[in-house]
Amino acid sequence: MMAAGRLSFRDITALAPMVRVGTLPMRLLALDYGADVVYCEELIDIKMAQCQRVVNEVLQTVDFVAPDDRVMFRTCAKEKARVVFQMGTADPDRALTVARLVEKDVAAIDVNMGCPKEYSTKGGMGAALLSDPEKIEAILRKLVTGVSVPVTCKIRILPSMEETVRLVQRIEKTGIAALAVHGRFKEERPRHPVHCDYIKAVAQAVSIPVIANGGSLDLVKANADIEEFRKATGASSVMLGRAAMWNASVFSSQGPIPVERVMEEYLRYAIRYDNHAFNTKYCLCQMLRDKVESPLGKQVQAAQTNVEISEAFGLQDFYLQTQEQLQVRRDSLYSSSQPDQPVMDGDVTMMAIKFERREYPPQITPKMFLLEWSRKEKLEQPLYKTVQRSQDRAFQSTVTVAEKKYRSSLWEKSKKFAEQAAAIVCLRVLGIPEGRIGEEDSGLVCKRKREWKTNGFTEEEGRKKRHIAGIQQENESSEFAAAANGSHHKPNGPAAQL
Repeated sequence: MMAAGRLSFRDITALAPMVRVGTLPMRLLALDYGADVVYCEELIDIKMAQCQRVVNEVLQTVDFVAPDDRVMFRTCAKEKARVVFQMGTADPDRALTVARLVEKDVAAIDVNMGCPKEYSTKGGMGAALLSDPEKIEAILRKLVTGVSVPVTCKIRILPSMEETVRLVQRIEKTGIAALAVHGRFKEERPRHPVHCDYIKAVAQAVSIPVIANGGSLDLVKANADIEEFRKATGASSVMLGRAAMWNASVFSSQGPIPVERVMEEYLRYAIRYDNHAFNTKYCLCQMLRDKVESPLGKQVQAAQTNVEISEAFGLQDFYLQTQEQLQVRRDSLYSSSQPDQPVMDGDVTMMAIKFERREYPPQITPKMFLLEWSRKEKLEQPLYKTVQRSQDRAFQSTVTVAEKKYRSSLWEKSKKFAEQAAAIVCLRVLGIPEGRIGEEDSGLVCKRKREWKTNGFTEEEGRKKRHIAGIQQENESSEFAAAANGSHHKPNGPAAQL
């Protein structure tokens, strides 16, 4: 598997890159059943180049998060030495940008040169590259010389065997570590037979490992068939797509395992790593195949959340236990960190902070300071999103500023206080004044509001106003208690005034 600390592609079986299928749960499942190497689904360079690398301390993953908060790629330590990141690209510089973004978290980088689908080819990616060998060479050379991990590519065969051989010999000279060959022409689909003779010609024409792909329907139906496909193609290794999608235990010499059990194991990973419910549902439906209209299939299709999917498989207790474990981990992370030391929960920066009203002058709030700072920096107005938990009806708010999110790990008794706490986290992380009593005047909030005690107030009157503020805070606590006992408080009402 590993040669001098680098991933080897000789004598392996691999999970093929499959759109919407090759996410973390399926990759981990394939490894459990005996796959040596797993490829992620094709991820487009333009989208990945905009991502931020986020260490998710709660899930214990590394996430690559897009500006719209979607997790484009999630990986973990368990697969780090065996996961290949596949990208769709038609630009050498952009390809290198993405490869450098992910190279510390993956075992190798692969370029998709075989996908015939329009979403890939219309941008000059995938199978469109097969007609542009100069661009293929430019991309691969840029990557081989620019990253520290092995670089590979995956192609389809060209109209003639001679053209195919000439292309792969040019590809080999770029210095790539291995070459995967899908034994079908660009126009062919899974219903067409795989051309083992083409793959064999490629394997004989180059010295690097060749990975045979495309045999799932014709040749590989069980684990024992993998070696037969390898022999038929003369390849070093075999890559499985649909056969593994239908039942990942095809990688196991002890298989096949009943698909219902495989689905349960897949779902456990999906729950453990907070996989998106629609992606989970899609993969389960692919495993069901002709049973998709069965009672179980209909229940899965109707499910909208991971909770509902779990119920379909009788795994609701596992789901609840997992959520409790994740919450314990969150609490442990936050309790072990000092209030002034932020931690990351996915793409959200969190600190253990409560809003204490008496620490601020009556006319001043952290939200004011954050708004004024945003205006000064010509940023969009801070956006607050607040949730209420059912068990005690406490509130927690997340504020988004300059496309970054901030939240207090502590729950508050009211929506207003939760928003103020989120604002404090943002201000402290950014090192911006928040308006506390005794804080040096920053000039962010106008003098008329800031210097409240000079507008006819004595120090004694100031103390009285702070005392009144404290009483108001206690009153809010009473109102909160009443709400917890069944009041008609509506958390989704208009946003609180600053």
